[in-house]
Amino acid sequence: MSLRFTVSLAALGAATAVLSAASTPAKADEGMWTFDNFPIQTVNDKYGTHIDQAWLDRVRNSAVRINGCSASLVSGEGLILTNWHCVVGCAQELSSAEHDYVKNGFLTATREEEKECPGQTAEILTDIIDVTDRVLGAGQGLEGAAFVQARGAETTKIEDENCTDKETQTCQVISFYRGGRYALYKFRKYEDVRLVFAPENQAAFFGGDPDNFNFPRYALDTGFLRIYEDGKPVATPTHLTWNPNAPKEGDVTFVAGNPGSTSRLLTMSQLERLRDQVNPITLIQASELRGRLQEYATTSEEAKRVVFDPLFGLENSFKVYYGQEGALTDPDFMGKKREQEAELRARVAADPAIAARIGDPWGDLEKVQASARDLYLPYRQLEASAGGGSDLYRYAKTIVRAAKERAKPLAERRAGYTDAALAQQARRLAEVTPIDQGLEEIYLTHWMLKTREYLTVDNAEVKAMLGKDAPADIADRLVQGTKLGDPAVRAQMFAMTPEQLAASGDPMIAFVLANDNAAQAVRAQWDSAVNGPTAKAGEKIAQARFAVYGTNLYPDATFSLRLSYGAVEGWTYRGVTVPPFTYMGGLYERATGAEPFNAAQAFLDNESKVNKDTVYDFVSTNDIIGGNSGSPVINAKGEVIGAAFDGNIHSLGGSFGYDGALNRTVTVSTAAITEALRNIYHQPRLLAELGVR
Repeated sequence: MSLRFTVSLAALGAATAVLSAASTPAKADEGMWTFDNFPIQTVNDKYGTHIDQAWLDRVRNSAVRINGCSASLVSGEGLILTNWHCVVGCAQELSSAEHDYVKNGFLTATREEEKECPGQTAEILTDIIDVTDRVLGAGQGLEGAAFVQARGAETTKIEDENCTDKETQTCQVISFYRGGRYALYKFRKYEDVRLVFAPENQAAFFGGDPDNFNFPRYALDTGFLRIYEDGKPVATPTHLTWNPNAPKEGDVTFVAGNPGSTSRLLTMSQLERLRDQVNPITLIQASELRGRLQEYATTSEEAKRVVFDPLFGLENSFKVYYGQEGALTDPDFMGKKREQEAELRARVAADPAIAARIGDPWGDLEKVQASARDLYLPYRQLEASAGGGSDLYRYAKTIVRAAKERAKPLAERRAGYTDAALAQQARRLAEVTPIDQGLEEIYLTHWMLKTREYLTVDNAEVKAMLGKDAPADIADRLVQGTKLGDPAVRAQMFAMTPEQLAASGDPMIAFVLANDNAAQAVRAQWDSAVNGPTAKAGEKIAQARFAVYGTNLYPDATFSLRLSYGAVEGWTYRGVTVPPFTYMGGLYERATGAEPFNAAQAFLDNESKVNKDTVYDFVSTNDIIGGNSGSPVINAKGEVIGAAFDGNIHSLGGSFGYDGALNRTVTVSTAAITEALRNIYHQPRLLAELGVR
């Protein structure tokens, strides 16, 4: 239940730079490969498959990127397969105290019952265009914040030139190999995405947090969406064929999805700062916030309902970063990383031509870490994690910054603030989403308390933010007084100038306006001292890597479409062998009747109808990471045989490396989904659309 991509825990991506690509050519089934550099021959030779470009194109055109997750088209009428935990946010937003679709599931008998998911988009990759020369050429001769600004302006220009219809297209310039390559990814975008099917939370998340990142698993972590346009389902003739049969041990498997972020080639100095500063602060704050949310859940049944998804995401992320910290504090793991870095540096030093061209980017990054250590806390608290997760604060920040940027000439705006981008922001702000005031106050109070704690009471920015008031009192005043919960008010304020916003009288807007200059100032410092020099050093390391190891390397994950390959296979650890399959009958044996091991009522009611020999979940050697949630797991024929939803406990260090002997992808099988649709949830319409009789 771990693979939804999120940076909400600590704005981790903003705090650490990502160095991409493997330091040496990939071994075993390692790698999250781009579709324009997939090792076709290697896979065909190893597994006896017949993958070709046509196969890759069909898979690429069937893959879907949704908010924080992956998915795939599985019918000709816009039907999308993903995970339950990728649609549970939608189910919760559609729910009310009277209709709890998270607890009871969301079932539809007709198309008319499918409901739009607020804020959800679906994107299908259509083109990959190399733009390396243009991006590398921008910012030449510049340093620090000016370098970052020039690069941002050029990427924005490339995106705008190639996406003329912002309502149906997304263009994104993506950095690969830590600045060694840049590509423009063009997507066909759909903004009308509707929920079709989601099981009860206890079916999808059976075993809860204790089973999370573990195997065996007995989870029906699946959900279906549908894309619409002009009020009608989108015709999608290119889609994956549904195979209702489970794979066999040893069968080759492919995972097509959008892994969020890996850091497999951070330098040692970067890894050490992550280990010593970023992760500990992340874990401490997450732990405290988790306690606040758990306490809030005990105050009422309604509070328990609304806190379910935020708490689920927080607990999941906490476990991820806890596992990452375990890898970073493992002497053997860090020893291997140190050896890899030493090898690359030695081979660069041994070639005078390369050494003269590359210089010492590792030394440069050591100096950057010293600056980053000093700036991290103010940058984190005042900018990267400002608001602590509050939607109302986020709305206000979006409105205030849009007003400021809109007042500038187009050439002087920050990246992401073109007229087209502002229009998209306006559409997002106008979407109807539920706001829980209790949760909002928790987020804001926790953020202000930690900001005061970390930056100290005497800090000028803290004094300006809090004055003489207690954080809880400020949070209460802001949440109770703002009108930003109304999408009509958000739309109205988005069109205002900074002066009009200042005169609006809205307390949340006033609060953001009062503190935004300080936030933007620390952001500029971070760009100058950290982002800019890190980008330059990263490019040099990428050049060194290409010069030493060649270009047949996979890049680090960037929430862009990738394809991994592997096989259905269990593992052995400390003398214990874990088989690759679980079966639906095992759920009933594992169920205790007490949370989180209480079976869903629909499973209990229909136990006599269930084929208990059906493969439920299975594991494979595919290399994946957060963001791969909902990714289709595909066989050699290009048929979908499951949806990836988790990794095993050994995969928690996957951000920094891949161990083919232990790292496993956990997948819910199409066999189990088919069995559940037929004999538990009685969904003949869905089965017919999937081509299952």
